Amino acid sequence: MTPVSSETGEAAETDGLRRPLTTTAVAPGERGATRIADRVVAKVAGQAAREALGALPAEAEPPYATVVVHHDLARIRMHLELDYPSDIGARCREVRHHVAERVVALVGMEVSEVAIQVERLHPAQTHGVAQGRTR
Repeated sequence: MTPVSSETGEAAETDGLRRPLTTTAVAPGERGATRIADRVVAKVAGQAAREALGALPAEAEPPYATVVVHHDLARIRMHLELDYPSDIGARCREVRHHVAERVVALVGMEVSEVAIQVERLHPAQTHGVAQGRTR
């Protein structure tokens, strides 16, 4: 057991094991990268939309997203079902803002666009009132 040490970063022998000496740190750009899949960003966006919308009618499908990521920039398309009557523009604006905010906070990606597509409107259930058109 003879320890060998070198300033050049060669191996040192201690306890019969050879271990490399590290004398310099690896630059951040050379360490590698973390890639977050589009479907992960879509799950985060869908959950954020559920948070923003709150309670929906029982027959409504939960919101979901389709996402395209290009160089840490996400483009999100949300698919929603809303209750009716409601201020659709205001609800979409709330969802758009909350989804962008949560994706930036949780995933660390910039969001260039959040497009909202309202798939269906669910009328409020009023008991005892006739359904359909009234003349």
